[in-house]
Amino acid sequence: MNSSGKTFVSLFLLVTVLLSNSPRSSALAATASSKPVLKYFDIRGVAETSRILFAIGGEDYDDARYQIDPATFASAAFITAKESGDLKANLNRAPVLVTPNGTTIGQSKAIERYLAKQFNMMGNSDEEGAVIDCIAEHCRDVK
Repeated sequence: MNSSGKTFVSLFLLVTVLLSNSPRSSALAATASSKPVLKYFDIRGVAETSRILFAIGGEDYDDARYQIDPATFASAAFITAKESGDLKANLNRAPVLVTPNGTTIGQSKAIERYLAKQFNMMGNSDEEGAVIDCIAEHCRDVK
């Protein structure tokens, strides 16, 4: 199989895994609450922007934080979450946002864009949204 064939198969498998995380089949659906749940480590890190967006948007949410052992940087709760399938939609990584209907969204930037749209912070047109997105990406590049 050539390189492009392997790439296609890899992308197909990735999409299959991500799409299999529907609310009906997700272990998280059973724990869906009336408010969103943001799951990340007990540090600022890449989830901090999402926490700030929740604050600006005035939205109540559950801030589920995985405790980290300061000596080893290990997190038993994170390992348990991976083993239980809680992080499957994000390829067993954090952060994830679980919406009130049980949908799991992974990747910090995808979560930020979702929240910005929910809180009407993405402009009034596709062009304004693209400019806002552009500025956000510039900020990420500068970090």
